[in-house]
Amino acid sequence: MLTEERFRRILSELEEKGSVTVQELMEQLDASESTIRRDLNTLAARGSLKKVHGGAVAKSGNPAARDAQVDLRKQLNRQEKRSIARYAAGLIEDDVFVYVDAVTTTELLIDFLENREAVYVTNAVSHAKQLAAKGCRVYLLGGEFKGTTEAIVGEEAVASVEKYHFTKGFFGVNGITVEQGFTTPEVREAMIKRKAMEHTGERYILADPSKFDAVSAVTFGSFGDAVILTTAEVPKPYKRQKNVREVEEI
Repeated sequence: MLTEERFRRILSELEEKGSVTVQELMEQLDASESTIRRDLNTLAARGSLKKVHGGAVAKSGNPAARDAQVDLRKQLNRQEKRSIARYAAGLIEDDVFVYVDAVTTTELLIDFLENREAVYVTNAVSHAKQLAAKGCRVYLLGGEFKGTTEAIVGEEAVASVEKYHFTKGFFGVNGITVEQGFTTPEVREAMIKRKAMEHTGERYILADPSKFDAVSAVTFGSFGDAVILTTAEVPKPYKRQKNVREVEEI
């Protein structure tokens, strides 16, 4: 396959999914890892995409209107996500009431949990199962099941979360800018994120550096609505923001 044809197909995948991994491209394009990484470097230099650990994401100028599959998202920036998740887990004390959003970084948070005295509510089936397996008390919201993110969403989920008042909440995000705030590709997920944040005292956004300067289709919170937990690779303009907290990488 010619180089420009690979470029076209890589960008087509990003337009459709919002993110793509090196492994996925190797299989789809029948190319070596070195070839795919070289292609991503070239496209990043052209400004056509944004490189991240393990793959690439679409540039912020083209807001994503769809979520990538869970298995794909789990592979991207995994080391940064683990560092952020470990720090977030350490913020959970005894006897707090915690909301856990349905994203891959909050799922990693569960791996680091040592506190089993807190009570948890989540809209993620997989998160609920893992919390229960750890011996935690957990409530799962009711509503529509969304296969791509394995989340419970929709009006029933929003109505369900309205009765709760959380001590702390941990949320994921697809894009962060000062102007557009916290964004996600799909309105049903945005609805539940927004409502849960409204009912939470201490709100934390768990975001690896690739989420900054990116914009997805729907805003669910303003930039100042939560403390943003990230790592040291966060773009420089955001380092000056008071609500951006850089965590130590593991």
